Amino acid sequence: MKISTNKFVSTEYELFVDGQNEGELELMERATKEQPMCFVFGIGMMLQKFEENLIGLEAGSKYEFTIDVDDAYGEYLEENIIDLDHSVFEINGKLDDEVIFAGNIVPLMDSEGNRLNAQILDVNNEYVKVDLNHPLAGETLHFKGKILEVRDSTEQDLNKFLGCSGCSDCGDDCNSEHHSHNCGCK
Repeated sequence: MKISTNKFVSTEYELFVDGQNEGELELMERATKEQPMCFVFGIGMMLQKFEENLIGLEAGSKYEFTIDVDDAYGEYLEENIIDLDHSVFEINGKLDDEVIFAGNIVPLMDSEGNRLNAQILDVNNEYVKVDLNHPLAGETLHFKGKILEVRDSTEQDLNKFLGCSGCSDCGDDCNSEHHSHNCGCK
């Protein structure tokens, strides 16, 4: 079976970005055979260019491709670093120090109801400085991997993926009769 719209895909891969030195690549992320990335193709879960490079592949196919900054997460923009008033993060008038600290990633919602993640850069007495850039903004992405499984997606697959706003794990049924291996979902 070949990868096409609404097919369930499981893949192992390594994601590299350009390193400090010319020609050097730095490993950023890895999905293994034991804990692969699973998604339903063509429903907007993955970068468009990522999917374009996988279309037509089947289980056992190997791939290697690069996605430039503009087709990945865009340039890193300094204007996406902003100070937000403490009140944005307060619960019952207090900041939760176990969640609101430099380096942590917190979910936010913009004025239009879109969810986004922000990395906390600094916390002071009045403001929380956050970086709204995607962690891979400004990076050229280099993928190398292998397709592990391609099958028809089930209604259950679609509900799980669409119900969790495009997360990239497999949901709760990794060991179901329709799934031949464990995706390492938690």
